[in-house]
Amino acid sequence: MRILRFCIGLVLVAAIVTALGYRLIPGRRPPLPARDTLASPLVAQAETSSNIERLTSVPTSESYRLEASQSKFIAHAHRGGLLWFKGHDHLIGVHEFTGEARLDPNLIANSSLQITAKTASMQETSSDFTDAQKKIINKELHDIVFLPDQYPEIVFKSTSVTGKAVGNNQFDLKIVGDLTLNGITRQIKIPTKVTVSGNELRAEGEFGIDRSNYKVKATSAVHGLIRVQDHVDFTFDIVGRR
Repeated sequence: MRILRFCIGLVLVAAIVTALGYRLIPGRRPPLPARDTLASPLVAQAETSSNIERLTSVPTSESYRLEASQSKFIAHAHRGGLLWFKGHDHLIGVHEFTGEARLDPNLIANSSLQITAKTASMQETSSDFTDAQKKIINKELHDIVFLPDQYPEIVFKSTSVTGKAVGNNQFDLKIVGDLTLNGITRQIKIPTKVTVSGNELRAEGEFGIDRSNYKVKATSAVHGLIRVQDHVDFTFDIVGRR
């Protein structure tokens, strides 16, 4: 009987020492329960997927400075009672402008466009006119149509942007905003195709306005070279860089 009690005592002491050893020896931990061992691969997989998503997500909103020297911005004034050169449309180039485009691929509504054009830089570019004729037309543009001394800038500021991605770094957008011309501000809509390549953004599209809405004159009692229809179309291929 004493021997049996002695053996039982040894077993109990060994069990107690083993349990205390996990707590007292630095770095040792008791084994995790079986259910935790089974769940750990799933946790690791979820963490890995989350890391991949963060690495491959589309960048947030980026800002692009517009570069007039690399861009084309043309006003198409269609013929309408031209006295000297009946049958020729006017192509008025906007040669100086500044602005900023912001594009957020993750949330298109966060995108925006602001552009300011110098009215004094708008000149006839059509090859249908001689240099002498262009000189007369450009004088009328300055003195009668755009009045840059009084209204030196034409300004557009977006108020909303909608659209969607249509390909790799390509977007079809509808930009709504306020156009201020000759001191008059009206809302217009500009359908735009945007392509991003590296640090460059390219915006292409066209829109139209009625010049009578902005009280833009279009003729001269002397020459009548810019007597045109009320509707004027604009086409653009604008480059911006980060």
